[in-house]
Amino acid sequence: MTVRNRPEARGVRQPTASSLLPLLGLLGLLLAGCGIRSTQVPTDFGAAPSRVPCTLSGPDVSAPASRGVPVQVFLLCGSSLVTVDRSVVVPDGTADARRRVIVGQGLLDQLAESPSSGERAAGYTTDVRGGMTVSGPRAGDPEDSLRLSTAPAELTSYALAQIVCTFSDSAAAEGDGSVILGGPGPAPLRRYACTDDVRNQPGSKQPPSTGVTNG
Repeated sequence: MTVRNRPEARGVRQPTASSLLPLLGLLGLLLAGCGIRSTQVPTDFGAAPSRVPCTLSGPDVSAPASRGVPVQVFLLCGSSLVTVDRSVVVPDGTADARRRVIVGQGLLDQLAESPSSGERAAGYTTDVRGGMTVSGPRAGDPEDSLRLSTAPAELTSYALAQIVCTFSDSAAAEGDGSVILGGPGPAPLRRYACTDDVRNQPGSKQPPSTGVTNG
């Protein structure tokens, strides 16, 4: 028996990619009409969030000219403390006890001053309010103690950190870097220290302190 080729087997062409493109386009329209959208993978997430620099780009010509004894004070920037250069005027020949009070008052005044335009541009701020004063020890207080017109317990954590770290790095502090502070009332004096934790997280880390006995 002779087997003949079936007519339908001859002349059949395999579909090509170009011939399928119209069908794919039609399929896409049908899917869109059904509420199904193609998913696109994002390739551009945009610029990274800007961060406060906390660094002066150069000499701050907007800062007042330095006069007196060079000092450093701690300002706030972001979530940490940073140092800036300042100066305090101390008359020549001032006794040590009086010198400590003069330096302490000068530091308080500098902390309460609004940062210069260059410092503000770098993100520097302060939480110490103006009008605060400092005095020396009362009768019965240790000779190296300082009393603030606002009790330390009434200051914000930021302001207390600024004051403690600034005082502890100055002539207002003890030789070991600690500072004894009190307020105008009868509350006991306390010895404060400025630590790395306080400098890095002044809003959540209180300066460690211990009670001080009078005399």
